[in-house]
Amino acid sequence: MTDMAELPSEPTGWLSDNELNHVRSELPLLYVNAIPVRINPRGEVAEIGLLLRADEGVISRALVAGRVMYHETVRDALIRNLEKDLGPVALPRVPTSPTPFAIAEYFPTAGVTAFHDARQHAVALAYVVPVDGDCEPSQNALDIVWLSPEEAASPDVSGEMAHGQDVLLRQALAHCGVLP
Repeated sequence: MTDMAELPSEPTGWLSDNELNHVRSELPLLYVNAIPVRINPRGEVAEIGLLLRADEGVISRALVAGRVMYHETVRDALIRNLEKDLGPVALPRVPTSPTPFAIAEYFPTAGVTAFHDARQHAVALAYVVPVDGDCEPSQNALDIVWLSPEEAASPDVSGEMAHGQDVLLRQALAHCGVLP
């Protein structure tokens, strides 16, 4: 067992690019995926927010995603990544006890699961998170588009998503009872 005196007093949770590449080649990393939604007065999902991202010269629709940092709770990781992608006044309503609706396993080898990430093996806990505030995409998100459940489930939108995130989106829609 590690002596607490050996641990750094204030771990940063960040790795250098070289350290991250090494860890990615050796271990699965924990991520969160979040599907931001707008809820109508009856408590039903009315709109789903999808990000527009530019990744290696390709424009695609995407879910909110990011790593869980060392010494960070899943709840804090969800809030941090939602604010990073949607802006500081998105006002996400993360449940008191965040239980994922799905777990997505991203593999560097295509075809192992529906989810693929050429950089790494990653395990992502997936959440549907209502947001109440104004969303202004930030960091590497170019835009956010709010779609009805029917629009979000369409083949056109699925075709604009990469890495299997369209599968996770359909799972979220089914979980919320709004998959057409």
